[in-house]
Amino acid sequence: MRLCFATNNEHKLTEVRALLPASIELVSLRDIGCHEELPETRDTLAGNARQKAEYVWEHYHTACFADDTGLEVTALAGAPGVYSARYAGPQRAAADNIDKVLHELRGAADRSAQFRTVVALVLPTGEWHEFHGVVEGTITEELRGAEGFGYDPVFQPAGQVETFAQMPLSQKNTLSHRARAVEQLVAFLQKMEK
Repeated sequence: MRLCFATNNEHKLTEVRALLPASIELVSLRDIGCHEELPETRDTLAGNARQKAEYVWEHYHTACFADDTGLEVTALAGAPGVYSARYAGPQRAAADNIDKVLHELRGAADRSAQFRTVVALVLPTGEWHEFHGVVEGTITEELRGAEGFGYDPVFQPAGQVETFAQMPLSQKNTLSHRARAVEQLVAFLQKMEK
């Protein structure tokens, strides 16, 4: 099965490719000739994921899935949430976003947070499905590690001593929010193939 992941983020593509069975050929937006910025104007993660997948479906007529992920920090009333990628501004700079979160949490006793991912899938028939993944953890006081991307250097999953950025991808993919949502997607696709 050929399936487009509605992203050109190489980090995300690498993470998801590692989770998919060989029977699924994963292609990126670039692979299908989509070079424009996908819309993300909804006010929920699910809304953004579906909006991106709808855009690809309507303009490129290919089966695809899209994800949207948010970091939800308890002491910040769930922020940055749906605005995680552009929390510090429209430039979408991960370092700026991390700096803003760490600044806002300075002196906070409660550093609990969770990452939440929603994956929206549209099939060749036009049928829609949604998958969710959550991982709980804490925000560290400083950046640790050089792997991963986004908020990974300051997110320490519950029960772990390392941040996502200190873990090899193989370990992160056993724990992460995106991995949990993609596992549900894969199980669904495998059931469809039978």
